[in-house]
Amino acid sequence: MDDLDQRLLSELRRDGRAALSDLAGRLGVARATVRARIERLMQRGEIVGFTVVTRGDVSQAPVRGLMMIEIEGRWADRVMARLSGLPEVSAVHSTNGRWDLVAEIGTRTLEEFDAVLARVRGFEGVASSETNLLLATKRAGRKAV
Repeated sequence: MDDLDQRLLSELRRDGRAALSDLAGRLGVARATVRARIERLMQRGEIVGFTVVTRGDVSQAPVRGLMMIEIEGRWADRVMARLSGLPEVSAVHSTNGRWDLVAEIGTRTLEEFDAVLARVRGFEGVASSETNLLLATKRAGRKAV
């Protein structure tokens, strides 16, 4: 990936719906070049998809946080399955380092959030956890969500 590809990805992160002509103007290249670069990046798997974040994604669960979880022994698959079954959990990630799993949690209230944390801490195989509330989400070139 060269400098132009990096700059193109940066522009797409700012506005994934930008017109090819606008991208071309900002990058100082032809529209056909932008289209060819995007197609090549997609074919190579550098761009794996496009997404949108709506107000509803955040407003339905305004209390959001990340729960880092340490697992005892070989319980990771079972704990991950149980986490995935909770409607308040939007994603579960395996990771390295101190924590084995990271769960993204969203609820309407702090009380609901606390109840989810207590429930997860009670899962068999959960050794310890640490949770951080997400206060604001900032994206390159966008206002906070």
